[in-house]
Amino acid sequence: MFVRLFGLMKVPLIFWVSPSVVTLNDKECVIRIPLNRRTKNHLNSMYFGVLCTGADIAGGLVAMNEITASKKKVALSFKDFKADFLKRAEGDVHFIVTQIPEIKQFVADVIKSGERMNFPVEIKAVVPSINPTEEVAKFVLTLSLKVKN
Repeated sequence: MFVRLFGLMKVPLIFWVSPSVVTLNDKECVIRIPLNRRTKNHLNSMYFGVLCTGADIAGGLVAMNEITASKKKVALSFKDFKADFLKRAEGDVHFIVTQIPEIKQFVADVIKSGERMNFPVEIKAVVPSINPTEEVAKFVLTLSLKVKN
């Protein structure tokens, strides 16, 4: 619900693609975006812009949760974005991040230092209904955080 509310209030495109949180625990974060009329391209696979949006959500959610829990004002952005599209995503896509402990420590380090810091977050995208282990895309987004004054 938090992801959709954030989308509705801050980034309408996130709301538009209807993401949902499948898993969010100490080991992984999994975001699902359905393949439907809103998210598919002319080849009936997921549009690359939607794939990038899913990677954005998965890459930032853990950090956003940690920032919210800290009650500190921290600016979150992505410094860069690298994407490899490996195969057409012809079903609902799961975006998976497994660097949860590292991201949590990164947020703590930023809050402690007060300085802008960067951290590369790796996201893999799979279509579980077709092959839950075969990546259809992989991303590296550099998470950039800074404590606001």
